[in-house]
Amino acid sequence: MEDRDIIALFWDRNQSAISAVSEKYNHYCWQIAWNIVGSREDSEECVNDTWLSAWTYMPPKRPTVLSAFLGRITRGLAIDCLRRKYAAKRTDMHIADIAGEVESLADTAFYTLDEYMERKELVQVLNDFLRSLPAVDRDIFIRRYWYMDSISDIAGQYGFSVSKVKSNLFRNRRRLKKFLEKEQPQHVVQHCL
Repeated sequence: MEDRDIIALFWDRNQSAISAVSEKYNHYCWQIAWNIVGSREDSEECVNDTWLSAWTYMPPKRPTVLSAFLGRITRGLAIDCLRRKYAAKRTDMHIADIAGEVESLADTAFYTLDEYMERKELVQVLNDFLRSLPAVDRDIFIRRYWYMDSISDIAGQYGFSVSKVKSNLFRNRRRLKKFLEKEQPQHVVQHCL
């Protein structure tokens, strides 16, 4: 079934929308949840909650890309699940590694960008950065920081060594940092005018 047909079922409040979206996107959403929570039961719960959330959000929202819409919901639910699960415990090292990598960018750009840019502008800047990367670099970056794949999984997917993937991610985090620093003054000036 085409995405537009599935979305139409949601808008018509037809309960077959849940089975249609589950049939088409169950594995995709389950993999996103699994990469974050690392538990079969929690992943299944996140996926089921994704369908409920999609039912709640449509209407009034009409997603332009259904997979991205569902992926974003699943990712948020999985992160919330992980936070609840490890509130008083030490987090999974895989997620802690990702948090540490992203934190290295915060010192330079995100605080200032957050002050001077609206959310849509930040998304546009990040999209521009991703478009500037070669396809493999962009895929690795997205696999790590959106889908939260482990470095060893990414290495296996591309036939790279773990150290090559780490180097690639390090190099592209530095590129993003420079990209954000370059973008920052334009937005600060525009905001002040």
